[in-house]
Amino acid sequence: MEQQQQQPMGVLMTYPMSSYLEQQLDTRFNLFRLWTIQNKPDFFKHNSASIRAVVGDTNIGADRQLIDSLPGVEIVSSFSVGLDKIDLGYCKEKGIRVTNTPDVLTDDVADIAIGLILATLRRICESDRYVKAGFWKKGDFKLTTKFTGKKVGIIGLGRIGTAIAKRAESFNCSISYHSRSEKPEFKYKYFPSVVELASNCDILVVACSLTEETRHIVNCDVIDALGPEGVLVNIGRGGHVDEPELVSALVEGRLGGAGLDVFEHEPEVPEELFGLDNVVVLPHVGSDTVETGKAMADLVVGNLEAHFNKKPLLTPVV
Repeated sequence: MEQQQQQPMGVLMTYPMSSYLEQQLDTRFNLFRLWTIQNKPDFFKHNSASIRAVVGDTNIGADRQLIDSLPGVEIVSSFSVGLDKIDLGYCKEKGIRVTNTPDVLTDDVADIAIGLILATLRRICESDRYVKAGFWKKGDFKLTTKFTGKKVGIIGLGRIGTAIAKRAESFNCSISYHSRSEKPEFKYKYFPSVVELASNCDILVVACSLTEETRHIVNCDVIDALGPEGVLVNIGRGGHVDEPELVSALVEGRLGGAGLDVFEHEPEVPEELFGLDNVVVLPHVGSDTVETGKAMADLVVGNLEAHFNKKPLLTPVV
């Protein structure tokens, strides 16, 4: 019995998210890799009681089905700031703690938002292809649109939204925002609806959390309010945007352009976007730097160790 108590805690990792994180978990816990398991019913039958923690991310988190398969689970430590793939209500009901990785990825995501704005307005990717294809020898590249001085609207003025606003201010942009409630501590102009915000900006940035209330928060009305000169930038979640409507608006010219790091059915991306030069698409890499990946992994491990050592969690959500 004594020997059994000394066995490492069982941790289930749902998806291959970071080799560094995987290594750190492997050295501290009895790590199970869900994506390598062929016969999952048999795996859960023989191992579920020994698994005390789940490590998930924005691909596979911890839904009700997974939680019900793990009667011994005590904590879900997410390798992400977003929690839309975790059933928070069910975790709370079952007494399961939940943590995420806020703050450490704020700068990277804000940086990529500004990068998408610049790449879309200045056609940086298209210019790169122009030179590499040898077209520069046949004539100069077309004129593009400046970023400096533009009106930037931000949906969600949390950590990331605020960081984007501060960066955009450096380009002498005027900032406005929409959130669940007005934030008087900021000098930016508040709009009570997303349609009003879109009507009063040149660039609309989605930076809020994905909830049932914010799903498809960017719909036909919002896109039409942004208009044929407007640009949409999404570094939130794909579900924030009515994707078929966005594609139609871009193809028909009802929207001026888009910079997208996230999509509704990742890794599937609407092929209609591939032929549009006013659209920049990234493979959900907003926080994917070596530095931030390590910091996020350290938080995941730190939260697990704190829980099992009965110490306060570093970044508790539930």
